[in-house]
Amino acid sequence: MNSPLQIGITGGIGSGKSLVCKIFHCLGVPVYDADSRAKSLMTTDGILISQIKKEFGDLSFDGDGNLNRKYISEVVFADPVKLNTLNGLVHPRVGLDYTKWVEEHKGQRYVLKEAALLFEASSHKLLDQIIVVHAPEALRIARVLSRDKHRTERQIREIIKNQMPEEEKLSRANAIITNDEQKLVIPQVLELHHRFVSLIA
Repeated sequence: MNSPLQIGITGGIGSGKSLVCKIFHCLGVPVYDADSRAKSLMTTDGILISQIKKEFGDLSFDGDGNLNRKYISEVVFADPVKLNTLNGLVHPRVGLDYTKWVEEHKGQRYVLKEAALLFEASSHKLLDQIIVVHAPEALRIARVLSRDKHRTERQIREIIKNQMPEEEKLSRANAIITNDEQKLVIPQVLELHHRFVSLIA
């Protein structure tokens, strides 16, 4: 078993992963946000920047070195092959970054790695347990529409289509947190926190 215990947390867009991670963070658990780190690495990691430019052209970045998100989104989300290519560049660099981060948190009993594409990137294989945050699709779409004013329903459905089907995620989970606005989330997190602490007590 890893030291510290490494717990993955995933779920489809709009499921509420970030909310759940904030609750774990309040309990003193370090959280690695793979999606935010990926965005950061795409503008700070020289190797990754050159790989993206080589694959997607100089339009991938603006004159200030910022990622041209609009251009990249238009290129990859309509083309599964290009999306896989981009993920194939980003995921290994995030993996290295995460390994360094775990080293920095060796004194912790357990840490969390939050990632939308935990299974798709195969990074779940290096983790001890996986939590899937679940919410009905209609609710997830409504949440994202109200949160991300720049996204259309069609774009959100496209993202969902590119993610692993919900049933498959749930079947692979060691634990499920239901965030359907009916069941309280905090007691579910506390129960898992006690379970993880007891594994390494």
